[in-house]
Amino acid sequence: FHCLIRSMTSLSKIIIEQDVESPSVTIRKPKLPKQAREDLPKHMVDQVRVKRKIQRYVRKDGKCNVHHGNVQETYRYLTDIFTTLVDLKWRFNLFIFVLVYTVTWLLFGFAWWLIAYVRGDLEHIGDRDWIPCVDNLNGFVSAFLFSIETETTIGYGYRVITDKCPEGILLLLIQSVLGSIVNAFMVGCMFVKISQPKKRAETLVFSTNAVISMRDGQLCLMFRVGDLRNSHIVEASIRAKLIKSKQTKEGEFIPLNQTDMNVGYDTGDDRLFLVSPLIICHEINQNSPFWEISKAHLDKEDLEIVVILEGMVEATGMTCQARSSYVTSEIKWGYRFMPVLTLEDGFYEVDYNSFHDIHETNTPSCSARELAEMNCRSRLPLTWSVASKLSQQGVLVTQEEGLEGQTERNGDIATIESESKV
Repeated sequence: FHCLIRSMTSLSKIIIEQDVESPSVTIRKPKLPKQAREDLPKHMVDQVRVKRKIQRYVRKDGKCNVHHGNVQETYRYLTDIFTTLVDLKWRFNLFIFVLVYTVTWLLFGFAWWLIAYVRGDLEHIGDRDWIPCVDNLNGFVSAFLFSIETETTIGYGYRVITDKCPEGILLLLIQSVLGSIVNAFMVGCMFVKISQPKKRAETLVFSTNAVISMRDGQLCLMFRVGDLRNSHIVEASIRAKLIKSKQTKEGEFIPLNQTDMNVGYDTGDDRLFLVSPLIICHEINQNSPFWEISKAHLDKEDLEIVVILEGMVEATGMTCQARSSYVTSEIKWGYRFMPVLTLEDGFYEVDYNSFHDIHETNTPSCSARELAEMNCRSRLPLTWSVASKLSQQGVLVTQEEGLEGQTERNGDIATIESESKV
């Protein structure tokens, strides 16, 4: 035992000596907030940005990546209990469905047993001269079964209430009314949850990537949407928002600021007839948030584009919404979508195997603002040359008129001098 203690003591001394002699101590650097990271040098900011994982605001499947925490006023959920039950997951919804019915059956079963116990029916089981409140009710189990038969209106006919029990008649009325309310509430909740159009959004697809390329002489950001079902979305409309943190001129930091992106609101192109896949186009002009973003600048940006497709389901008439998003790595500069629509014998065919395919195309890597300035410079020399020639011609004409006037004046002076001499 003493040898074991000595060996453990010596081992602990060796470990302590090694810890003292080892000069390398790992110190974790504290994680800086975004406001502090913006004040860092550029190379350190780039390192932090590479290490940090891209955090989505809206996931590709359309679910919002936001969790509500520290909600103290939880009673607000109970004020709208119907919506709260509909929003629950299926396993919790089914559990509450079974629990509500079981509890009501047990409560009313206990009430029927209590009436039989107070009236003394349980003490006169088998007595033919005694008229009980409920025939053939001989315990809590039979009272529970009678409660189920009453609320579900099964009516096997073995257990039946008698007319000599007014308290039983009153309880029968109460259970019938409350049972109808419970049935309407729970069945309605299940029906609404089953008929929710969320699953309809599963057949509304968005392209994996968004692209930036030239269209009609303008830089445009484009993405593709499609509907896999033959039943169409009625009154379909599309919206797009840019999610990007910003800092105001006064120094206020606004996280996840939302900026609208025009996808045809002025011209009506945002209202879709979604029979075949469509390419949604956002023209990068002076009002666009991408006006000053170039290809090199885009790779360093921390932004996200959220696209929202809304419409009514043709089969049910309920409003459906499908969402998706594109982060910086999913925006491809200098690419274009492959065509998916072909003309067959008497119909058009959509090839969804090429729905997400893109191909590279010639696209300037500068921003839309720089491209517009270059186009203006290419037109300015012609205007300058014409104006300069006109101005030069005007100067020459004025110079010639001045010379002629001067010679005329000189001639008049000469004639006057000659006459005076004469």
